[in-house]
Amino acid sequence: MPKGEGKQVAQNKKANHDYFIEETFEAGVVLQGTEIKSIRAGKVNMRDSFAKIERGEVFLHNMHISPYEQGNRYNHEPLRTRKLLLHRKQINKLIGETKEVGYTIVPLKVYLKNGFAKVLIGLGKGKKQYDKREDLKKKEAKRDIERAFRDRQKI
Repeated sequence: MPKGEGKQVAQNKKANHDYFIEETFEAGVVLQGTEIKSIRAGKVNMRDSFAKIERGEVFLHNMHISPYEQGNRYNHEPLRTRKLLLHRKQINKLIGETKEVGYTIVPLKVYLKNGFAKVLIGLGKGKKQYDKREDLKKKEAKRDIERAFRDRQKI
């Protein structure tokens, strides 16, 4: 199965708006306790999450996984830092790329693949305000063209 495919649980919609995504990597996530049950229930929020390289390992910060309802005392902390599982070559590539100015590691989506929770992370370069406006204009123009074609086919 290609990377990024599986049952999608959560998506970071602002990532494509705020960054030019140049390359993507599929990473496993180290989970504890009832986190996988909450992920399977779709209780994940990736709004302000980001990935960071610390001590040669990649960690995911600020990804909110809600506590499991039937978890009682075995529940997890919702905003804890989670380790991402990548190959050493991929980590070294990310280290080299993020040393350049303007590059960052952005989590794009969380999905289930073969029973395991995976995170699709992207190497992104921040967009300037005028780039964001230009993208909105292109999106709006494309929507107008599709609307015109649809109206034309109705006649």
